[in-house]
Amino acid sequence: MDFQILAKRARDIRQAYNEHNFRTGKKVWQTGDYVQGLVGDIGDLVKLLLHQNTAENPQHLNQKIRHELADVLWSLLAISDSLGVDLEQELKINLEYLEAKLLEK
Repeated sequence: MDFQILAKRARDIRQAYNEHNFRTGKKVWQTGDYVQGLVGDIGDLVKLLLHQNTAENPQHLNQKIRHELADVLWSLLAISDSLGVDLEQELKINLEYLEAKLLEK
């Protein structure tokens, strides 16, 4: 699926959650709330990765790792959207920068 389609879908879901939270009297998340969620998701991912080699059920653990990776990506999309950042464009710029650094070595 195209990155911009995924970004729009993430934006639509974020807006739907905000509308739901507003209607039900719950907190409408701001950028900082998404950042805190991202930190929690990264923490969950780190815990899973640290146990990857000792897992009794590696298939189940890999499923959880994939889920946390997707949570991290969704959080990043939500944060970039709330800040008005085109994450796809910034990723392209960063990849070009990293490739250029490799060529310098």
